[in-house]
Amino acid sequence: MEENEFFGEKTFQHYCAEFIKHSQKIGDGWEWRASKDCSDGYMCKTHFQVKNGTAVSHQGTSDHVQTFLPVEEALDPPLDDLEVNETTTAAEVIKYEYHVLYSCSYQVPVLYFRASFLDGRPLALKDIWEGVHECYKMRLLQGPWDTITQQEHPILGQPFFVLHPCKTSEFMTPVLKNSQKINRNVNYITSWLSMVGPAVGLNLPLSYATAASQDEGNVDGQDSSIERKSLEEH
Repeated sequence: MEENEFFGEKTFQHYCAEFIKHSQKIGDGWEWRASKDCSDGYMCKTHFQVKNGTAVSHQGTSDHVQTFLPVEEALDPPLDDLEVNETTTAAEVIKYEYHVLYSCSYQVPVLYFRASFLDGRPLALKDIWEGVHECYKMRLLQGPWDTITQQEHPILGQPFFVLHPCKTSEFMTPVLKNSQKINRNVNYITSWLSMVGPAVGLNLPLSYATAASQDEGNVDGQDSSIERKSLEEH
């Protein structure tokens, strides 16, 4: 994808489909949700995490999600299912939701996110940042992280935090230029999400980058599963 290539919604859905395909292979939890009228949709992921950083699945078992534990703690043996259930209370478990939508106005992907305790109490943005790894905290004081605001989700109509897309093209252009220079195929969603995600507690396994470099398919020549599903539902 060239840096000046039009990033339309069809292209967005193709990259999401490729991203979700790899997510399903590694059990990373991303999925596509269509809007009620099936005219559009969004990519989303929900995961639960104990306040001290241990990620758990919906059933309370250890999940394959990158956590924010210090290296020394990360090397300790994980808790088994019984221990997690006994030591975790509703007040300690945090539900994180990440939604990736397409912005028709800016023609780029947009990251919406929110977090809350299981009793429904929402976390403020500063509370989410407290769980971010130390290596990213300095970046929170710099752009584009200073464009995070709270807005209504365009499809759900609920309050979410959002990384405003006004600077996305600005910081993605060098990435796309470099990939073109070295003749390397990249998934726009993978590259973009790996840059913006960590600042709000969302980390991508390195295997996404490998999968993107191996995907040499033509975006315009391939019909994604998302697009096929949309056509079938119409």
